[in-house]
Amino acid sequence: MNAGKAIAEQFETLQQQICAELNKADGRAEFKMNPWTKDIGRGVSGVMQGGKYIEKAAVNFSHVGGPYSEQMAKLLGEEATSYTATGVSSILHPVNVHVPIIHMNVRYFQLDNGTSWFGGGIDLTPHYIIKEDARWFHEELKKVCDSAHPDYYNRFKPWADDYFFLPHRNETRGVGGIFFDRIKPGDELSQDALLEFCIQLGRLYPQVYAALILRHGDKAVSEAQKVWQGLRRGRYVEFNLVHDRGTKFGLVSGGNTEAILLSMPPEASWEYMHDPKEGSAEAQTLELLKKGIDWINI
Repeated sequence: MNAGKAIAEQFETLQQQICAELNKADGRAEFKMNPWTKDIGRGVSGVMQGGKYIEKAAVNFSHVGGPYSEQMAKLLGEEATSYTATGVSSILHPVNVHVPIIHMNVRYFQLDNGTSWFGGGIDLTPHYIIKEDARWFHEELKKVCDSAHPDYYNRFKPWADDYFFLPHRNETRGVGGIFFDRIKPGDELSQDALLEFCIQLGRLYPQVYAALILRHGDKAVSEAQKVWQGLRRGRYVEFNLVHDRGTKFGLVSGGNTEAILLSMPPEASWEYMHDPKEGSAEAQTLELLKKGIDWINI
């Protein structure tokens, strides 16, 4: 568990910074910090519920390790006998349908076979896609990527399109963002540089969301739009429970189940064969849930 301890300390500090900024952005609710300890390690679950703008939020930190099981080997494709992992994972579900859902994760894995890597990403899931917001979001991500490595945005953006995708629906989860995994220290950047890249992504996360709350958090919402929000949340649940590797790893590694499932929205819905009216804002959003869109130049 000593391996990665310094990285874990920085990630825990990052968690605290994210929660503090989101407390300010919401202005009413505040995160409750719930430390937990299990045989595999420890963590802190930061939870906000019933805010003015944020209906439910999770900002989780964990630092765990232990025997490397066969299930882990199948998920990660690596042979080892023990592992250590640390990271910060967050999902925010807004009150207002005009504010997007957002997700961020940064993590570090180390195996006793000498292999280690960083992973993570940020993606945005609007209930209604606003092209100007998507463009701005991707521009901000590109700035952070470019500050670390000139190729990162162009590599990590399509990776997000592929990862945050519901094949059973043939649609992306939202407007994407960036996603990366198995980025090993020394291949392109040093361990310190990769850690700094992850920290900068984590710091960008609440800043982006605070700006989106200011843009859309007080807009009027109709009953029909609330119904649509429930349906889009349902798609989010489908991805997290069926396809998300982080959820699967957390469950097979014996992690804190309550913390892992904090990503679920407070309410979601499913309607048989829901078919939005042609030309409606809902239909236009569905048409944009595709891989390969150049959001910066759309």
